[in-house]
Amino acid sequence: MNKLLTTLFALSVACATALAQAQTPAPTAPAATPEAAAAASRQAPAGAKSIEAKAAMCIGCHGIPGYQASFPEVHKVPMISGQSAKYIAAALTAYKNGDRKHPTMRSIAEGLSEQDVTDIANWYGSHANGKQLADKPSREPNAQVTALLNKAACASCHGANFSKPIDPSYPKLSGQHADYLFVALKAYKSENNPAVGRNNGVMGAIAKQFSNAELKALSNYMGSLEGELSIKPEPRFR
Repeated sequence: MNKLLTTLFALSVACATALAQAQTPAPTAPAATPEAAAAASRQAPAGAKSIEAKAAMCIGCHGIPGYQASFPEVHKVPMISGQSAKYIAAALTAYKNGDRKHPTMRSIAEGLSEQDVTDIANWYGSHANGKQLADKPSREPNAQVTALLNKAACASCHGANFSKPIDPSYPKLSGQHADYLFVALKAYKSENNPAVGRNNGVMGAIAKQFSNAELKALSNYMGSLEGELSIKPEPRFR
């Protein structure tokens, strides 16, 4: 009896297999593996359409005027159109390797190849708004802020008008959202926090000299200046 049942089971499996094979269409060329597809994408020249596809997740936050992040606290996401390509690349690389701690940005950066980082950085760096800023800030700081600026020596790296950094991997600050600048400066002070913080020896040493109230005063001044940064909306958000 057991032998009969075993035989019947084997026959049923064989029939089912034959039927499935009969219904399967003729084989086509094997699909490209994810690795091969990624390699082909990196080799292909980046056109306007492909770069907007690469930057789609960036546009979802940085391309919406007034869009606010809710972590680590509520603040406007930074304007990045018009920053130098080297700064955008440096920032994405810092998120990717963990020198900048931010769960959302790190998850995005980790999914980018080196070519993706270069393409996205060049794209945002090309968004110059055409403003020709004076060599000095558009408004003078009050006495308190003047003292803070001198203590931090901001102009020595970010330029006299805070929009002409001495190294293109440093950010332009003039006109950036004040609440974002405040959150960024506080992040340099953060230690032993797995979700918040920025690992930069120079900026860490500078930020730790100041109270949060003083950092807010600096941020409010920088944000009040005329700058070269802007928001480039994706067409459906215009």
